[in-house]
Amino acid sequence: MIKLLALDLDGTVLNSQGQVPEANRNAIRAAEDAGVLVTIATGRRFRDARPVGIELELNAPLVTHNGALLKYAATLETVDASLLDLDVALDVIRLGRTAGGDALVSADPHGKGTLLYDRISDDNIPLQKYIRWAEGLHGEDAEEAVHHVESLEHELKAHDVIHISFSGGCSRMADLQEMLREGLNGTATILATIYPKLDFTLLDILPKDASKGIGLERLAARHDIRPDEVMAIGDNFNDLEMLEFAGTPVVMGNADPELLARPNCQTTLTNDESGVAAAIDRFVLGRR
Repeated sequence: MIKLLALDLDGTVLNSQGQVPEANRNAIRAAEDAGVLVTIATGRRFRDARPVGIELELNAPLVTHNGALLKYAATLETVDASLLDLDVALDVIRLGRTAGGDALVSADPHGKGTLLYDRISDDNIPLQKYIRWAEGLHGEDAEEAVHHVESLEHELKAHDVIHISFSGGCSRMADLQEMLREGLNGTATILATIYPKLDFTLLDILPKDASKGIGLERLAARHDIRPDEVMAIGDNFNDLEMLEFAGTPVVMGNADPELLARPNCQTTLTNDESGVAAAIDRFVLGRR
């Protein structure tokens, strides 16, 4: 029996237009009505995931920042937070600069969350688009949500840092990922979300005790829920840990072929075919 359902957001709950299909919305509501705890488990920052959490009126805290922060969307109650050590955060910034990367720092785990950056390269179009998207998403709160600062190294000393990210082309980010792995030497978790068709990779550097799997495990433990009572649905490589933790792991039809081929995972329809609703109907509600 499924008691906890964890849903990735982009490429899973959301369709290609960034919207929640009505079928997904209805299925999530039906799962909650059946007594299931439903959470979003996402690489997004809490502030960026919160609007969807509020829209869906979820009955569990959101698992955000790839598992580093568990927090209720409506009340802003922080359930669990992992932070990057200052020395590690400074190392990340230094290594990123060496490789020409533009760092985004996520801070403020006890509020809605603040995004800090000090530079964006002229050729980093995806990052420029993200900054504009984030500012537009938060409307009147945009100034509070996204800060352009003079020096990240200086700002890090005044903030609790949840995670740091870099983004860019797949090849360039693969090189940066290897540099970070060697330079950080196990002091942080490095997760890659890869979109080969877009030639885009997002690198997230998190506390070493953070991943979607760990975040989901902590949420399950708070409610005395066993792994075999957990279902997780995802579409990308940063979902691997939570798929491995869940007794019922489900991979979206739009996922990378490598994920679709995993022997212990179920599969469902794509995000544009309301694959989340189909999986909930089958595995949670017992409908075919």
